[in-house]
Amino acid sequence: MSLRNVLVLLYDGVQSLDVTGPVEVFAGARRYAIRTVSPGGAAVRTSSGLTLVPDGALEAERPGPGTTVLVPGGQYTGDFEPRLTDWLRAHGGGAERLVSVCTGGLLLAEAGLLDGRRATTHWNACEQMARDYPGVTVEPDPIYVRDGCVATSAGVTAGIDLALALVEEDHGRDLALTIARHLVVFLRRPGNQAQFSAQLAAQTARREPLRDVQHWITEHPGEDLSVEALAARARLSPRHFARAFQAETGVTPGRYVERVRVEHARRLLEETEDGVARIARACGYGTPEALRRAFLKTLGQPPTEYRRRFGP
Repeated sequence: MSLRNVLVLLYDGVQSLDVTGPVEVFAGARRYAIRTVSPGGAAVRTSSGLTLVPDGALEAERPGPGTTVLVPGGQYTGDFEPRLTDWLRAHGGGAERLVSVCTGGLLLAEAGLLDGRRATTHWNACEQMARDYPGVTVEPDPIYVRDGCVATSAGVTAGIDLALALVEEDHGRDLALTIARHLVVFLRRPGNQAQFSAQLAAQTARREPLRDVQHWITEHPGEDLSVEALAARARLSPRHFARAFQAETGVTPGRYVERVRVEHARRLLEETEDGVARIARACGYGTPEALRRAFLKTLGQPPTEYRRRFGP
């Protein structure tokens, strides 16, 4: 059986988990020849202080069909390492697949390999990517984005999700599931699952009444969560409440409620055997169809498919 090649780029300041997470997935498949390289073949020091010794020099590599080039993220201070971006610009397009983890997407963008494509990166770098590389359509919410032969993922552990998706694409669901069980992770989260839980995605309100409303929404997703009801709980007029909530959390009350309800429904689908109708009622949707529409809008798949992938 011929092995697919995975070429992992290393450099000083690289995030160690961006390297080891996907590498453990590919190594667990036992169907990939993994090779690590760095500029000049020199040992590199990761952002956490670990030293990684590569297999060889970046400059000697010429990726072609059957090779996946993996670009992990890391700490960037000032300009990018020119030997990395020059090599990517000259030879990255020859690879069968280009994959970035976390802020590794910025390296691909700097090399011009994301122009005209959709991409994501770590949430904290999405604004920078959109500002510095206007030719890239930045999608800040998904944990990974596939656009043709290029795949970009969000922060750190999202690289594991993307690697599992690639193994499943190459060798089937059963092998990917075996690796996921060994690593004690989900087979894979859907790529368009949000990078954050609803609570993390939104800022915490400064004022206590609004903070209390946030907590109450999280703990009571099945209740009446209309603006009028929430405003009454905060002892504000509906108009004042809606403006204040968005100003302090960065999202509208309706958007926050939708995120909390989808997240709660997702957990129930993962952890219980309750029927979809019962889950819809428990999460405030009322009907299975309303829950289905919310899942299609947020996760790109209906509740039944989500449970098939991630249910008990």
